[in-house]
Amino acid sequence: MSGALKLGRSRPARWLAFSLLALAAVWLVLAISIVTYAGKDADGHADAAIVLGAAVSDTLPSPVFEARLRHARDLYLQRRVRLIVVTGGRGPGDALSEGEAGRQWLIRQGVPADSVLAETRSRTTIQNLAFARPLLDARRAETVLIVSDPLHMRRAMVVASRQGLDANPSPTPSSRYRSARTQGPFLLRETWFFAQYLVTGH
Repeated sequence: MSGALKLGRSRPARWLAFSLLALAAVWLVLAISIVTYAGKDADGHADAAIVLGAAVSDTLPSPVFEARLRHARDLYLQRRVRLIVVTGGRGPGDALSEGEAGRQWLIRQGVPADSVLAETRSRTTIQNLAFARPLLDARRAETVLIVSDPLHMRRAMVVASRQGLDANPSPTPSSRYRSARTQGPFLLRETWFFAQYLVTGH
């Protein structure tokens, strides 16, 4: 009898261990896919660049956001795109939305005002791309380069694909997330968000 009880008690423990190992394996696969995709860069042209939003400080882009904007500016100056759409809503305490702050930064950097559009309502990557779509359609921009940090590109491209965008990756070469100390937390966060999106679509 005691042997049967011990066997019965061990089964839940084995299932728990198996489940944890399976989750760890899935997590590892997703993290590897994010890291390996980070190096992909479409060496080509598109109608527009979509800059995914990041934080602003009052009216100025954060260093992370500025690196993305700088890359989009370079794409425009290299004539790889004819239009830039900057995305992102307004955070608590900020005087400007991410989209408008980014638009003003690009104009100060020499990009013509009529070549920069601002999407100013979004709070997530999904919304960044969804709310940018009407602006693209209004300017007949059919192909896009997605601009963000390298470790963000895997999730961003899956979102773009599911939304039907004809998109290619163009990660910023000057990401602020370079050291293990900064890349580690970013990768953990991205893996969680990526897994959540694949499961729930949100």
